[in-house]
Amino acid sequence: MDADSPAVFFLSDYGTSDEFVGVVHAVLHRLAPARPVIDVSHRIPPFDVDSGASMLVRCAPFLGPGVVLAVVDPGVGTARRGVAIGTAGDGPAWLVGPDNGLLVPMATELGGAVGVIQLDPARATPGRSGPVGKTFDGRDVFGPAAAHLVMGGRPEDLGVQVDPASLTVREAAGRGPEPRVESTPNGWAVVTTVTWVDHFGNVQLRLRPAVLEEIGLLAGGTATARVEGDGAARRRSVPVRRVLAFAELGDGEYGLALDANGRMALVLDRASAALQLGISGPGQTVRISVAAPEDTGP
Repeated sequence: MDADSPAVFFLSDYGTSDEFVGVVHAVLHRLAPARPVIDVSHRIPPFDVDSGASMLVRCAPFLGPGVVLAVVDPGVGTARRGVAIGTAGDGPAWLVGPDNGLLVPMATELGGAVGVIQLDPARATPGRSGPVGKTFDGRDVFGPAAAHLVMGGRPEDLGVQVDPASLTVREAAGRGPEPRVESTPNGWAVVTTVTWVDHFGNVQLRLRPAVLEEIGLLAGGTATARVEGDGAARRRSVPVRRVLAFAELGDGEYGLALDANGRMALVLDRASAALQLGISGPGQTVRISVAAPEDTGP
């Protein structure tokens, strides 16, 4: 198969203990047998639209041509729309799923929405017969729509075009405000937020390396990280060192490392920084303070 062959990139909160993922795969295989299906993840926490949106953004630069099929859909069966969003970038040409804020951050990362189709379930699943309920749009609407598009089908065959400005945007999808630099009596600090905790317990921050350099924290430099929140266990300060790799850290030593997505992360070597710092997920505030160099005189 051609390495540049368009693929379906499938993400959901379905888990793998039931048949949901397999059934959607079967639908895709029947309707688009020539196209590969790549499972991005099916372990999004149930109903957690923001986690799904964040994962899609992290994946955006690395997916090739094709269609993203994303289903985290607590509003399934209601009046919420299903959509196919056309993108302007070099990655996936279409994003298919519920209009609940799941897809918009990824569309933005890929250069913005250049066309939006509101999916008509009757058009997305031609020939379907029998009562099947309204609780499995991944199988009955989004999967068939993704198969149609990845096979080069006309988008207008799936529904009507709508204004991209009408798409649902969730404020939480950005995972907090931009980092803020502050002066302190002893130096400088940057205040930021947690955007993601990965499987290993590394704590990704809404923070790029340039901001640390702005406050004077270079590779090998040390600072203090304070995790702020409710309860004494979540209000603690720890020394941190800016490193390039986990293995540079000693046993129990906290580090600030650039992760695979270009963000700074609070880490430990072969241990969970999130667990040790009492961080359960996105949204918590982290303050990183750097002391000013001592003036040693002439």
